[in-house]
Amino acid sequence: MWFKNLLLYRLHGAPELDCATLEDALTEHAAAPLGNADARRLGWTAPAGRAGGGQFVHEIQGHRLLSVLRQERLLPASVVKEEVDERVADIEQAEGRKVTRKEKTAFKEEITEDLLPRAFIRRQKTDLWWDTRQGLIGINVGSRARADDILDLLRETLGSLKVTPLAAQTLPIRAMTTWLTDPASRPADMILGDQVELKAKGDDGVLRARQVDLDGDDIQQLLEGGRQASQLALGVEGRLGFVLTDDLTLKSLRFGDALIEEADHADDGDDALARLETDFILMAQALSEDAVRLLEWLGGEAQSGNANEHGHFSDTP
Repeated sequence: MWFKNLLLYRLHGAPELDCATLEDALTEHAAAPLGNADARRLGWTAPAGRAGGGQFVHEIQGHRLLSVLRQERLLPASVVKEEVDERVADIEQAEGRKVTRKEKTAFKEEITEDLLPRAFIRRQKTDLWWDTRQGLIGINVGSRARADDILDLLRETLGSLKVTPLAAQTLPIRAMTTWLTDPASRPADMILGDQVELKAKGDDGVLRARQVDLDGDDIQQLLEGGRQASQLALGVEGRLGFVLTDDLTLKSLRFGDALIEEADHADDGDDALARLETDFILMAQALSEDAVRLLEWLGGEAQSGNANEHGHFSDTP
């Protein structure tokens, strides 16, 4: 249940749906088995599985938990290429001619269509947190492309969804670099970790360091040489640890011992659904508070025009 990564999005004019209406909408777009010709499919699934009686949305104190099931057929390109090469070789030998590029493309499509129904299926469940009070959506993925797929499914489910990646007044790469070079600039409630990724302005590549003293001479010399921090391990008062990236993604989330102990000591009567909901509300409250805190560290949230349904900003006259 506890998120490992977090991509945050700001909702704009979010639809006001009660839990029952949202449940019905999610049910209409529930995950279904892949058809023989389907390469992949996304659909909603019950966060608690059978323990939750097939319930698609759990809402506690304004925090909603949804889950997406991604089904994807695994058909390696190398397998298709091998089949294409074999068919091309057979034709060239039998007919004494070169196979054209157009023919090879047609072979590839035919072979893919033939092999796809027999390919293994990988299933991945991804949780989505919706903070209705703050108008935030957080997705437990580390990839913008995967998050976009999930937001597209939510948009299709709701009929409309105006959302943009959460953005701050100060660019994370600038703030992280400043925090490293100027300890006095660090917020009082910030804990500096021991992991960093430094980018060079030119073509000198990326330097990654773990379990290092970020205030040590080695790191400081690299910063003096013009490198900038594109990822940085940080903590919030011992409650939450994470790696902040230059696009405001939070990776490698680590929740504080006190929070985990509170969840462990909760009286759930060994009820799997009660345990999931307890873990979720404790996590959601922590993420909600710390999302606000992170924006404060970065000078507040950026306000740059209006968002359209596809998640981009458009200028207003």
